[in-house]
Amino acid sequence: MSDEILVNVTPPETRVAMVENGVLQEVMIERSRKRGLVGNIYKGRICRVLPGMQAAFVDIGLDRAAFLHESDLSGRERERLGGSGIGGLFRDSQEVVVQVVKDPLGTKGARLSTEISLPSRFQVYMPYNSVSGVSQRIENEEERQRLKAGAESFQLEHGCGGYIARTAAEGVDEFALRTDMLFLYKLWGSIEQRIKDAPAPSLVYEELPLGIRVVRDLYRTKVEKIRVDSRETHARLVKFANEFIPEITPLIEHYAGERPIFDLYGVEDEIQKALERKVQLKSGGHLVFDQTEAMTTVDVNTGAYVGGRNLEETIFKTNLEAAQAIARQLRLRNLGGIIIIDFIDMKDEEHKRQVLQALEKSLEKDHAKNAISEVSSLGLVQMTRKRTRESLEHILCAPCPCCSGRGVLKTAETVCLEIFREIIREVRQYNVQELMVLASNEVVERLLDEDADMVSELESFLKVSIKFRAEAQYNQELYDIVLL
Repeated sequence: MSDEILVNVTPPETRVAMVENGVLQEVMIERSRKRGLVGNIYKGRICRVLPGMQAAFVDIGLDRAAFLHESDLSGRERERLGGSGIGGLFRDSQEVVVQVVKDPLGTKGARLSTEISLPSRFQVYMPYNSVSGVSQRIENEEERQRLKAGAESFQLEHGCGGYIARTAAEGVDEFALRTDMLFLYKLWGSIEQRIKDAPAPSLVYEELPLGIRVVRDLYRTKVEKIRVDSRETHARLVKFANEFIPEITPLIEHYAGERPIFDLYGVEDEIQKALERKVQLKSGGHLVFDQTEAMTTVDVNTGAYVGGRNLEETIFKTNLEAAQAIARQLRLRNLGGIIIIDFIDMKDEEHKRQVLQALEKSLEKDHAKNAISEVSSLGLVQMTRKRTRESLEHILCAPCPCCSGRGVLKTAETVCLEIFREIIREVRQYNVQELMVLASNEVVERLLDEDADMVSELESFLKVSIKFRAEAQYNQELYDIVLL
């Protein structure tokens, strides 16, 4: 089976699916009305400095002010900090050049950095950094030295910032590397000119569209096809590839089939499954994902799996399968921040080690940076995964208007008792003789059936007449009491 990148384009949105060995691993969605901001460079204005938090809020022209922390300052700015902290570096209304490193998430504004970085096929240019480096994924020491020497030579020749050689730079000849570096150097020159001319706040550089960005960032030697279902986008990708990555041009194909490309590969079904709490395992066990603002929890259960030998072996096999499924779901759902995994309790230390090793190995393909702890005394594994964009659930879903995102509704019985208490308050306050209760079908049915005796007692006690009317548009928790 081959690894493929699928690009589905419609006027409102672009969706990209990473399919590895026939299985969907990752989905990225960019909507035309709400494009991601990561990588964009802005000329902003400081609107508030918070010395106590060692941070500042920056107006970059969005609805919410963006957040700049001391840890996200460039190397040269950290040198200027001294003992005065961020308050000695910035002041209100000061203009500052920043780059978005995290999209706005929930109620939080975008996260910024003054360490500007411009990526291309083989290099990342950091104009405000004087040090050049090499991706950690390149392990050959001789190759690392060659790439670093080439970057430092170019840096010395042009008196520019530092370069980081990307994983794709391994084995690439010197001419191609220098061409890449020269392109980024000239690009930064044009951005600098825009920065001088632009007012604050304003956008001075916008990151490439999702389709082109994926070809630039996610292409690997294992990928055998990049299939696009839009002629216009296909032409743009081919043009971009011819200019910057000519060796992958033959891999870019236009899909002209009548059946939607995501349906052909079963991507739509997998996206729907990724929005559910419960994930079934092939063995019969299952995972339960709960995403909250503070963290994400994953619970592993044996479910219908009873195993063939003994309980410990059953638990071990379920946890091994769960480790691989969890790694895939984290990528697919794009879950970030703190993640707590509750594996089924294992007594054997060797089993714990193997399950943790399986999780780490499955996460090696993940493009997001992650860190995993040991299995705790409670059988929990704590890990973090870098969050740069919103999760799949946050992009595709909104909180339920009925339960306000709680995930549960009050029972009909609970709502009926609330109505009784509210009727007592209304009658004693306004001294009425007749009233009407408007509620959902389920609640009214209960009031007229199971709770009819209680209603009758309430009428006798308060000396009022109570009428009921079912409202189809009311959810189970909603009711109104009308005084007649």
